[in-house]
Amino acid sequence: MLEYRYDTQLLIEGNNLNEDAINEYFTNNFNGDCLLAVGDDELIKIHYHTNEPWKVLEYCSTLGEIFDIVIEDMERQSKGLKG
Repeated sequence: MLEYRYDTQLLIEGNNLNEDAINEYFTNNFNGDCLLAVGDDELIKIHYHTNEPWKVLEYCSTLGEIFDIVIEDMERQSKGLKG
């Protein structure tokens, strides 16, 4: 069994985005691993493994417009099923 079930990926488009601040927020407020939050002050790519992807979406939506959202169930994928 995986510790963190959902692979959560999305893009955030906004103004004055700060990848360091986003990384720090994730580290201090979410349980998960494999965090990737990279980009510039207008577009950030998020990749994160968590059991609560809705919390990630809720937070990211406060930073700007979120799109290209993908949430994959890695538990199902490990069993050979569609995630």
